[in-house]
Amino acid sequence: MQEVERIQRWLDDVVIGLNLCPFAARPRRQKRIRIAVTQADNEDALLEELQQELLLIDKSSANEIETTLLVIPHLLPDFTDYTLFLDLANFQLQRSGWEGQYQLASFHPDYCFAGSDPDDTENLTNRSPYPLIHIIREEQLEQVLSKYPDPEVIPENNVARMLLLEDQEKRRLFPYLFGE
Repeated sequence: MQEVERIQRWLDDVVIGLNLCPFAARPRRQKRIRIAVTQADNEDALLEELQQELLLIDKSSANEIETTLLVIPHLLPDFTDYTLFLDLANFQLQRSGWEGQYQLASFHPDYCFAGSDPDDTENLTNRSPYPLIHIIREEQLEQVLSKYPDPEVIPENNVARMLLLEDQEKRRLFPYLFGE
């Protein structure tokens, strides 16, 4: 499946390759990152699939599924619509009683941090080939953060890495942003 291959490449080359998430290499190597591609074509169906992914990860041990990437190739191409959907997704997480157990992280081809310009290099840290929702187990996150020195500098380090990328590297790492 093309979507899975593109996400795997993004994980390996960008997230792990640039060490944007210092906690991703181990679960990737141990095949504990689930990549689920949704075929949802409306937000209600996507909320239902998100609920099913939450149920699946909740029934699984962290040794089976540590984290899930729910890839959304056919919906939410507009970043504003995506952020509005994330509000619904987080409300669903809270309503289902999973707040504090799981958190949702966001990635999108047009990701733009609040207060930044869409063309700012810092946005590359959260730009993925497709809109996606990363379901994170809070317990696993707390464990790795407790062992990592100065986790609060991770975002700063990631922006610094992006600023060091030359145009050719950006084109290689983010071909989907350049129409390739």
